[in-house]
Amino acid sequence: MNKTFNGKVALITGAGSGIGQAAAQLLAEQGAKVALLGRTRSELEETAAAIQKNGDNTLIVEVDISDYEAMETAVTQTVDKWGRLDIVFANAGINGVWAPIEKLTPEEWEKTVRINLNGTFFTVKTAVPHLKKQGGSVVITSSVNGTRMFSNAGASAYATTKAGQVALAKMLALELAKHRIRVNVICPGAIETQIDDNTQKQDVEAAREPVDFPEGSIPLTDGQPGTAEDVAQLVAFLASDASRHITGTEVWIDGAQSLLQG
Repeated sequence: MNKTFNGKVALITGAGSGIGQAAAQLLAEQGAKVALLGRTRSELEETAAAIQKNGDNTLIVEVDISDYEAMETAVTQTVDKWGRLDIVFANAGINGVWAPIEKLTPEEWEKTVRINLNGTFFTVKTAVPHLKKQGGSVVITSSVNGTRMFSNAGASAYATTKAGQVALAKMLALELAKHRIRVNVICPGAIETQIDDNTQKQDVEAAREPVDFPEGSIPLTDGQPGTAEDVAQLVAFLASDASRHITGTEVWIDGAQSLLQG
């Protein structure tokens, strides 16, 4: 069995479902010890149960990534347990409220920014002192929205946070290169996950441009969305030494959806 991550410790936010869960399982299968961070303990326990086979290779931390002090504590718990931190997958986020700008409230805007952008910053900032000790890899989950696709009506708050994550990653890739810390971004398109559970759409048709794709909007798969496992494979590549000369780069994983819909 592939043990690419033997001796490595990974911290994954949003590990209770979807892409985070799939990545946690794959990294653990390949030898990593994995700190599972999220807001719902029962979901994290399901992820841990799917991983646990032999030994104590998971840590469950119930945490809100938009709470800086809580994130400091979560990272400290991880390092206290295993003595190091090598991989950070800043994956947690919400779609939030999608609405025309006149309907989007300041509170709705701020919640999306607080979780998606502040939460990513807090995750990386608290991890960096530990990554500096031996180098490592940071992978951030952005989106096709705000990076290569701008046609999803009403997604202005979400798209803005996703664009901000890319800018943050590029800034940090250069800043942290001398410490042998790589920082990259994945930009998924339509993926089978539960993120729609935290999406609230309000009057988006009023903001939508009338464009239809009768044969589907994902050319590579005839309209079928990708899977969380597809994305997990990309995360594992960017976390591994196989991508040791890649940093400050965004990778779209969307079956050419964003090229069609742009």
